[in-house]
Amino acid sequence: MRRMVLSILVDNTAGVLSRVAGLFSRRGYNIDSLTVGETEDSRYSRMTVAVTGEELTLEQIKNQLGKLEDVLEIKELKGDNSVCRELILIKVLASQAERQAIMSVVDIFRAKIVDVATDSLMIELTGNQTKLDAFIKLLDGFHIKELVRTGVTGLTRGSGDMADYID
Repeated sequence: MRRMVLSILVDNTAGVLSRVAGLFSRRGYNIDSLTVGETEDSRYSRMTVAVTGEELTLEQIKNQLGKLEDVLEIKELKGDNSVCRELILIKVLASQAERQAIMSVVDIFRAKIVDVATDSLMIELTGNQTKLDAFIKLLDGFHIKELVRTGVTGLTRGSGDMADYID
């Protein structure tokens, strides 16, 4: 089993997300992570899809996605030629006595405290999955009230991504 992250350039039209997600569900493929947003050109959106599977299954996924009318480009984001990141927000219950210890962990990971309440701190951290998992593990002794992850997103290194599609 291997994890594959795909960057998919699509037309920014109604229903495109449903068609891409539908392809996965019809074929019985599981999506580990899915992010989507408009690009610098509002005619296009970029989806980042993370999937895990056998090599043959992963190849089938790429082939099936390529057949969709709305899909303009598919790139596999490999570690050596891409930058991938994820964002988490964590709400941690924090007494006055615990705040300093939590803030020390926040500083070590270059995270940010984005909200402070009388009994909690909300922390924002961006990084790769390994960094985020390590941060969460260090907060294990504290009471994590809520946690949300955006899912992985990324781009290939270098230039030239959308040049072929822009008029």
